[in-house]
Amino acid sequence: MAPHFACFGGGKSHRRRSSPEATTSSATADLTAEEQRRLSPVLLELFSSQGCATSPEAEAIATRLTRPDSDSEADKLPPVVVLSFHVDYWDYNGWKDPFAASAWTVRQKAYVEALRLDTLFTPQVVVGGKVDCVGTDFDKVMDAVRSASRSVLPAMQVKFQKPTPETLIANFNGKLNNKIEGSADIFIAFYENGLVTDVATGENKGRVLPNDHVVRKLEKMMNLVDQPAKKAVSGSVQVDLWPGFNPVKTGVLLFVQNSELQVLGVQQFQLPETI
Repeated sequence: MAPHFACFGGGKSHRRRSSPEATTSSATADLTAEEQRRLSPVLLELFSSQGCATSPEAEAIATRLTRPDSDSEADKLPPVVVLSFHVDYWDYNGWKDPFAASAWTVRQKAYVEALRLDTLFTPQVVVGGKVDCVGTDFDKVMDAVRSASRSVLPAMQVKFQKPTPETLIANFNGKLNNKIEGSADIFIAFYENGLVTDVATGENKGRVLPNDHVVRKLEKMMNLVDQPAKKAVSGSVQVDLWPGFNPVKTGVLLFVQNSELQVLGVQQFQLPETI
């Protein structure tokens, strides 16, 4: 039976059900360096798979946006953080992605509903939880990042503990610096960089695929309702560590997301090398 999803690339686009136009604002226009530092980076979520022929190109684009240089168009963008979710619905096609999880497919399905899309597809980019595009369309990805609205940077602190060799606890406290109207969740993502896979079968057969920003764990730390911007917040998450865990290659991201899946604040942390 043919699967109800697609692997898109190049200028190919997907259909969207009619919906109100997304409200966006320029993230970079006329902002001083100090003002930029007070704002959250833009969260770019990439739904990808090693079983999709065009996903490696999208992965390269996402990584490029996190490593701007003086000669790159990406240098003109606001700071970008990437979470790469490897979905599992391509695993049937001859290659099982070692980083794929059904939970990431469920997360992508939630965006299909929230953004009023017709279907799942890879590679898909979702920016700020508000707009999406095909991950290989560099110009559209750039436009989505450039026009993304940015919240004030949260002022959270974290302390890490490793009670056993297989578990990690992260304790957070501070202020979100953004007013929560209605309901919102605080998520903690643990992602890994510098992964390399020799793909033996499937659409990417014979390729050596580098992967960065690969989400290994995503935990909901807490739910908040009608939270003032300056009210103190504290919470913790505990995760089981994956085989080959290396703190040097691991990043931690805190982000706030409302009931419509719009991102309200983002803060990045680095694990200590000696954890």
